[in-house]
Amino acid sequence: MNHMKFLSQSSPVGAPNYWPFVKMHGLENYFVILDRREIAKKFEVEDIIRICSTNVGAGGEQLLTIERPSPDGLMAGAYAAMRIFNIDGKEASACGNATRCMAYLLLEETGLEHVLIETAAGVLSCRRTGLRHISVKLGPISLDWRQVPTSREINTLHLPLESGTLSDGVALHIGIPHAVFFVDRLVLDDIPRFAPAIQNHPLFPEGVNVSVAEVVDTQTIRLAVWERPGILTKACGTGACVAAYAAMERGYVSASKVEVHLPGGQLQIELIENDMVIMTGPVAFCCHGFIEAGAMA
Repeated sequence: MNHMKFLSQSSPVGAPNYWPFVKMHGLENYFVILDRREIAKKFEVEDIIRICSTNVGAGGEQLLTIERPSPDGLMAGAYAAMRIFNIDGKEASACGNATRCMAYLLLEETGLEHVLIETAAGVLSCRRTGLRHISVKLGPISLDWRQVPTSREINTLHLPLESGTLSDGVALHIGIPHAVFFVDRLVLDDIPRFAPAIQNHPLFPEGVNVSVAEVVDTQTIRLAVWERPGILTKACGTGACVAAYAAMERGYVSASKVEVHLPGGQLQIELIENDMVIMTGPVAFCCHGFIEAGAMA
């Protein structure tokens, strides 16, 4: 099935207010994708919440839209733009797994091996690296408290916060804010108990994604991520990137390529120059169909 061709289809006969969607996942990180390159109308928050709902919508952790690139994006060589919406309707600047899924669709559309995608975090370079395996170059990663951001100046390599088993974390920015906490043993049940206090702490005026990492050896990390707006996800691409970077900054890993094992599967993170990273992993299709357009129509 040519999924991009499906996304360009019109609504079924007798259902004029329905839009085609494709649902994909990167390591069980689920996305509902709409092609809005020919649609100018603004999304309403209630549309986003409904579409992402597992009860009344297609069900996803984020809604992704394919958009026409801006003039600046075109100047930078972007083939298309991507917007990312969380399940609460708020727009996010970056998502590594979402970018890989979007890149796969656009690579299939173009027949190319490389594509540039404009996002709110910049124009991202994506490549096909195997059968439904995609890499994306992300960054730069910053430890600057003003970029994270935090509400006051702090040592971001040693966060002055503690919640249960989470202490002495690292705050970073990779298009979105993250806090990484290293533990001796990763226990998934502990994360919903202790991560929300960090996510909603006044130190983070925009909230923060909370990553909990166990360093297995100098090139392997086990990781789980509590994402804004408050879900324990099976995988988080940007979380894997900052966890590898933070582990390097702390001296816990020494290899330039780090294997990050998440509940949904494995990502390879390559730490390169200028605080950039290359994230590589698989993508997969779930289903496609039509969803009620609502206020989008």
